Amino acid sequence: MRALILSAGLGTRLRPLTYVRAKAAVPVNGEPIVQRVVSWLVRERITDLVINLHHHPATIAAAIGDGSGLGARVRYSWENPVLGSGGGPRRALPLLVDRWGDGCGDDRTFLLINGDTLTDLPLAAVVERHRASEALVTMVLTRNPRPDMYGGVLVEDGYVAGFSRPGAVSESFHFIGVQAAAADAFLRLDDGVPAESVMQLYPRLMQQNRRAIAAHVVDAPFQDIGTPADYLQTSLELAATEGNRMISGSNTRIDAGARLTSTAVWDNVTIAGDVHLDACIVCDNVEIPRGARYRRSAIVPAAAGAVLPGGRIEGQLLVKAF
Repeated sequence: MRALILSAGLGTRLRPLTYVRAKAAVPVNGEPIVQRVVSWLVRERITDLVINLHHHPATIAAAIGDGSGLGARVRYSWENPVLGSGGGPRRALPLLVDRWGDGCGDDRTFLLINGDTLTDLPLAAVVERHRASEALVTMVLTRNPRPDMYGGVLVEDGYVAGFSRPGAVSESFHFIGVQAAAADAFLRLDDGVPAESVMQLYPRLMQQNRRAIAAHVVDAPFQDIGTPADYLQTSLELAATEGNRMISGSNTRIDAGARLTSTAVWDNVTIAGDVHLDACIVCDNVEIPRGARYRRSAIVPAAAGAVLPGGRIEGQLLVKAF
């Protein structure tokens, strides 16, 4: 079985970190998210992988290459423009299944994994549930931990019945970024045309067949990396269990007089003396001058992108508090 890792998105909620890397290439406790995803899939014996690319594609390709170093075969599906959660799988179908249509059986089944998904969910049960359900798509769900913050998935009799917006009071489930799918579900879309799955494709499929989208409810851990604050929290949690790799060793120079606490430092960074950083994220190619003080701030080069609300330019740096 093959899997598509969805990594083409712009990562807007994670800005300014995604000004310099694709979201899937952001290092969590020193290891790019997409590398963690590939390693998990290999452990689950899913080794034939496709990654879709659009935003900062070189940052993902540099981390993964052809996948051989991680025990996988990795190919890439390029998108320009970005095609979304529905259009992306449609574009990648020729790489995911050798044939599709009636009578193709399990040959047309593949996995869809969000490029920012961090979980150790066993995948064999997902595939088993998908095949038993006879659905076009099976979504992996858990209890919605924050209905006030996250949109929800409504479930009836083991199948997805609809979707709710954040703040809804009805019981809902949270999609954790893992799906099993039949190629036929996405073949109905036009290749090269942007389309969304949850907002466009899935409601149409459910209207045609109320059992088109199956639910697989699990009690599995997953970690959210939606915002810079989420990213730093997840990195610190992993550092506490894996060993601290928050500071990159790739062309990074930190003066002995600098003081860093609970801070992530990426590649090609220079930090001068008498600098104090507390709970910060220092992204690629940043030079922090002597005497600087920052707390709970994401820091990228000033030329990386537009100043965000609540952000500011300080010399050669763009700083955004979180």
